Amino acid sequence: MTDTISFARSPVPTPLGIAVHLGWLSGEHSSDGMAIKSLHELRPGERAHSEYTLRNSLRQGGSVPAIWARGCGADTRVIGLSWVDESQLLITRADAGIATVRDLRGRRIGLPSRPYEAIDIFRATALRGVCNALLSEGLVLSEVELVDIAAAQVPVSSGGVQPAPRERALAPMLWNDYAAECVALLRGDVDAIYVKGAQGLEAAHLIGARTVIDIGFHPDPMIRNNNGTPRPLTVSGSVLAQHPDLVAGFLQLVAQAGDWARSHPAETLHYVSQETASPEEWVHRAYGDKLHRHLGIDLHPQSIQALAAFKDFLLEWGFIAQDFDVWDWVDATPYKLVTSRSR
Repeated sequence: MTDTISFARSPVPTPLGIAVHLGWLSGEHSSDGMAIKSLHELRPGERAHSEYTLRNSLRQGGSVPAIWARGCGADTRVIGLSWVDESQLLITRADAGIATVRDLRGRRIGLPSRPYEAIDIFRATALRGVCNALLSEGLVLSEVELVDIAAAQVPVSSGGVQPAPRERALAPMLWNDYAAECVALLRGDVDAIYVKGAQGLEAAHLIGARTVIDIGFHPDPMIRNNNGTPRPLTVSGSVLAQHPDLVAGFLQLVAQAGDWARSHPAETLHYVSQETASPEEWVHRAYGDKLHRHLGIDLHPQSIQALAAFKDFLLEWGFIAQDFDVWDWVDATPYKLVTSRSR
């Protein structure tokens, strides 16, 4: 019988996503009968991005679920990191009288709340973004009021199927992950909210919001540090131990997809648009005209340090219960093998 290893990815810009769109990960069998296939293929209709602790798997996506799983004791290893900067906005109503970050003193900033999720990724991301935005202007969190916003389960997708274009045209905010926050902002329940990426920019446009600050391309990488900066590629420890060559081969294809993207900007934009279910116009605005240059895989010490800093943040705010050493979490063996092959 052929054993199968699964892989999953979040609906965000990753070199793993590019490799899938290129058809480079089609589940060919290795010499020992193993195969790596998409979790969507193995379990149609299942929310692949929620399988954070799945055994016999590889995953690339946001740092929050990967860190949370490791904090819960999941036997995973980080074998690569990608860093794709994206817009990270604090937005307000045009009539709120807020023009700068300093104007937020004493104001209400909304934070989404999804208690039905095992780990509230959006809340952790928003809180980190708010803290970093305030820090960029020398403010601290105690100088603002945080207000919880109950974020209903917005039907963004079901089994990977996006709403039809007509449905999106009739109810443009229904599918958006920031719908609840935008409603709270428009009602005056809060004075500012955090949004990010293509969906965040589109949401801000749809409600006519004013941008207070965009820290997504701030010169200090630690101000940009959040759920997607960096994004880890993780693998089950048992898979890495038992099939190191297969893992290295998978990592090499992902790395090569990042190399391919650097010379194919238009195609990369199109694929990322499909990954994020956002129009190319908003993808371009959210990630910039150099997106295709930033889909590589590495284990740069600065990226590992940023991952560790984000883990410390999640621990401080109670998003994870157990501490661990991020540097010990990283296993550079497959990456070293891949880079040695490319020389």
